[in-house]
Amino acid sequence: MRFPSNIVAVLLATLCAPGSSADAFVPRIQRNAYLTTTNRQQQQGGKESVVNFRAQDEATTKLAVSSSSAAIVVEKETQPIPGMKPGTSGLRKKVEVWQGTDSASEYKNYMENFIQSLLDTAKAKNQNEMPDTIIVAGDGRYYNNEAIQIISNVLAANGVANIWVPQSGIMSTPAVSAAIRTRDGGSCKGAIILTASHNPGGPGEDFGIKYNLEYGQPAGEDFTDDLYERSLEISSFKTLEGAEEFDINADVGSSVALTPTSTVTIIDPFEEYVDVLKSCFDFEALAQFAKRPAFSLLFDGMHGAGGPFARRVLVEELGLSESCLMRCDPRPDFGKGHPDPNLTYAAALVKKMGLLSDGSADPNVDLDTVPTLGAANDGDGDRNLIAGAGCFVTPSDSLAMICDNWAAIPHFSKAGGPRGVARSMPSSAALDVVAASRDIPCFNTPTGWKFFGNLMSSKELFDKTDYTPFLCGEESFGTGSDHIREKDGLWAVLAWMSILANANKDIEPEQPLIPVRDIVKQHWKTYGRHFYCRYDYEGVDSDAANSVMDLIRDEFVGGTSTQDDSGIEF
Repeated sequence: MRFPSNIVAVLLATLCAPGSSADAFVPRIQRNAYLTTTNRQQQQGGKESVVNFRAQDEATTKLAVSSSSAAIVVEKETQPIPGMKPGTSGLRKKVEVWQGTDSASEYKNYMENFIQSLLDTAKAKNQNEMPDTIIVAGDGRYYNNEAIQIISNVLAANGVANIWVPQSGIMSTPAVSAAIRTRDGGSCKGAIILTASHNPGGPGEDFGIKYNLEYGQPAGEDFTDDLYERSLEISSFKTLEGAEEFDINADVGSSVALTPTSTVTIIDPFEEYVDVLKSCFDFEALAQFAKRPAFSLLFDGMHGAGGPFARRVLVEELGLSESCLMRCDPRPDFGKGHPDPNLTYAAALVKKMGLLSDGSADPNVDLDTVPTLGAANDGDGDRNLIAGAGCFVTPSDSLAMICDNWAAIPHFSKAGGPRGVARSMPSSAALDVVAASRDIPCFNTPTGWKFFGNLMSSKELFDKTDYTPFLCGEESFGTGSDHIREKDGLWAVLAWMSILANANKDIEPEQPLIPVRDIVKQHWKTYGRHFYCRYDYEGVDSDAANSVMDLIRDEFVGGTSTQDDSGIEF
């Protein structure tokens, strides 16, 4: 029989810490090492301070629960810290700001202030009940594991009963969304995701936190606005004093009770995500296609969180060679690179795909020696770059071509096609043309995946039209569907594998494959070609950027101005 983790924690407190209260959890024996489900259960003085329960199923597993050392819930005075206004994907600052070591800042509890403000907001929006189950996971960037420990202490002190942490602390953003939606029957109420997405990591670089709600989607503006207002009012935060760090690399299923009512459980980062991908694609057919002598794939993980997931799916599930992976080992500084899957920062992949830096084919490369399909992920695994041999597929074209080839993707074909599609406003109109031809409802949204989430969840959130199965994307290399509520880089790779497999279904196994570039050219011949430009302004001060946007809203959107000092009319 398996007991819920919060009940285990209470039992453990009763057995190991007689007389303890919710504010002081003192086990009989202070443990210096996190207890796992392996044989590493040697106790000090030969005594045992652990409760073990066995679950009998297809494979017998053992859940080991250890207690933190003398941890006391404390409430510490603080003061509001300016600038905690989340953007489209959470709050991003230099890592030293989060660490409280920024010499230019007087604030030393930045992390605690933000998490307390987040929890207060989540509680207020949950009928004044603290969410009982929250995932804490990150993309593996510098300060990831230390932040997980700090955040877990704040969550435990605030009464969050179940804190789920992925083994190693690393989990791609799409995988987090999948776990929120499907793990333990969808009992998770939210996730704190430690990521600055495609921004660089390491000392002096960026760190970020975003919050995803119970349907797996990023928190909307109503939540982030309230969070910001709360951050300007906060006067104290709760945390644990005297709590030992838990072992983030412990066996899956291991748990540690931080307080009598709050338990950290180490979870499998892959399980739910692989399951939802299998619900979208025919893995058996893709594995067969991957065996074709003429097919090859090259995936660039950019040393981000997506790398281990690419290995799990492409190598372990589909049987591709390990040689198809490059830079798939997560690093705190992303190998001193910029984990943004575009032509500039994925330059090594771009070159290997027979492309020049502008995305055009390199005339000096024999395309017969180039991989059939190339792809790249960003820091947290939700963005994608797609290329064929000598052919760069723009994000807007990729989205339109996936829509046009929906019959190749079981997630859509089983339902007779997408019931709705959407693109961000800056993306090209390539999707619009396909949707109109296919008679599929098409939406243009502001930038931010949370707006797609509202459309995907139109039925379950607002009791409106059900647009699922749903396809959406943005010009900033994001593509996804309603299998989760985030963009999903690996999903896009499997979608293109499916498109290639379908295009080549009548080609003999030993014959050359119809390549990506032929699929792209045929699409242009049918629907026309769309052009657009994207300009990235990096390292811009967020307050200054917000001031520019406020000016545009006040003067040109909500006001009466039609031109500025430059003479340009709006």
